[in-house]
Amino acid sequence: MPIRWCGAMIIRGQRVARPVWALVPALALLSGCATLGPDFALPDEDRWAEDWRSEALAGLPQAPAPGAAWWEQFDDPALTAIVLAAEAGNNNAKIAGLRVLEARAQLAGAEALRLPQLVSGTAGAGYAAAPRGPLSIGDADFLFGNVGAQVGWELDLWGRFRRAIEGAGALWLESEATRLDVLIIVRAEAARLYLQHRTLEERLAVIRDNAELQKRNVAITGTLFREGAANELDLQQARAQLLATEAAIPALEAAILQTRNALCVVLGRAPGEVPELALSSPRLPVVPEAIAVEVPADLLVRRPDVRAAALRAAAQSTRIGLAKAELYPALSFGGSFQLTRTSPSIGNGIDLGIGPAIRWNVFDFGRIRADVRVQDARFEQAVFAYRDKVLQAAAEVDNGAIAFAKDRQEDARLAEARQTARRALDLANLLYREGMIDFQRVLEAQTTLLQQEERLVANRGEIAISLVQLYKALGGGWVAPASADPVDPAVRERMRARTDWGRLLDIAQGDGNDTER
Repeated sequence: MPIRWCGAMIIRGQRVARPVWALVPALALLSGCATLGPDFALPDEDRWAEDWRSEALAGLPQAPAPGAAWWEQFDDPALTAIVLAAEAGNNNAKIAGLRVLEARAQLAGAEALRLPQLVSGTAGAGYAAAPRGPLSIGDADFLFGNVGAQVGWELDLWGRFRRAIEGAGALWLESEATRLDVLIIVRAEAARLYLQHRTLEERLAVIRDNAELQKRNVAITGTLFREGAANELDLQQARAQLLATEAAIPALEAAILQTRNALCVVLGRAPGEVPELALSSPRLPVVPEAIAVEVPADLLVRRPDVRAAALRAAAQSTRIGLAKAELYPALSFGGSFQLTRTSPSIGNGIDLGIGPAIRWNVFDFGRIRADVRVQDARFEQAVFAYRDKVLQAAAEVDNGAIAFAKDRQEDARLAEARQTARRALDLANLLYREGMIDFQRVLEAQTTLLQQEERLVANRGEIAISLVQLYKALGGGWVAPASADPVDPAVRERMRARTDWGRLLDIAQGDGNDTER
């Protein structure tokens, strides 16, 4: 149950009463004298992330990071166009930008706590007419009017407002880091879907090429069968192989369309054509031999998602101080002013009131202390969430480097296997024409070649995708600049027309230090 104790100094006309509190000036000096709660700092056991190194990443060939973004290293105009289109059109990226704006507005509200919390004004006027009797003297009618104002200001004795501002500031920075992390995810997902689309297109081309080869075999065996140089079994086996190969085409065509539709969602578009795909041939881009990235010493803590986790812990730390401040008295000052005028003058006057007030939750039956403990437990949870995020980041970097290296090694062997399978098919055709082997050996050689070509294409798609995932794990390779404006211009204008945002809608275009609310 809060206890309130108020004192006042009243001025009426020219008479001034003595202040109720002689200690008011001294109490005013206490404003800002203490800040309750811990100052945020990560535990020492989490410092390992600042100097962590990935052995798998160190073993990869690396090239100096140029000024271009990582997706431009593939030298694929379609890939570049799709990544940029995803950055501009993805709905999750737009939501993240609006959350930055939301957090900035919340910070503005927290900063306003430093100013008087109660400001109000009143004004009134009227006319009164009194009935005249036989004994009335003079005019009984009169006009009257009054104006008044009230101001209230709570002093920040225990740092409650400062902790609120610190927490709102940490959440604003967290929203910025989260937005950058969302952009990294969106760019990587757009690139992954594009590369998957190209992989499926190449696999479809391989199957169609093999189907054409098998059609020729059917024609040849059909001719031989009619001439009596081959039996019907050879013909039927050739036709069965062709039909099995052609049966795989519809599934791949469906997968291509489904991947394209998934790409449309990332681009923020309805399912349909993606014009950017026509900017390049339907083939996988050449993957660079070396990763073009400079790996900083503090790689993990520079990742946006890791920074966001640390800032969430920092924001939760301030809530401990906010809860503790409720254990102590809150001192506020209030003032009121009222001017009354009448015509004819029968009671003009000025009322001025000034006084302090104390609010103290003395009889809360342990609720405030329980809330302090709740906030402290949540802070420890936030610290462990940060630790988990750092560990996940380290695993992603290491796994990405391992996958890229192993896919590279597999590519060399698969390329050699394809060449061997092609040579085996040539030999099988030659030996079959000379009557040295049966047609089953030719069919086996054709099946092996198709399998090896499909595996090679699929693996090269995996190499490209694993490089994208590695850049994503590295925080986007080197940090590519985010879009200058977190809010889409059309959305900004719609919000401006609906609500008075002051200068907050323009923070991305200014220095970010404006104070107009």
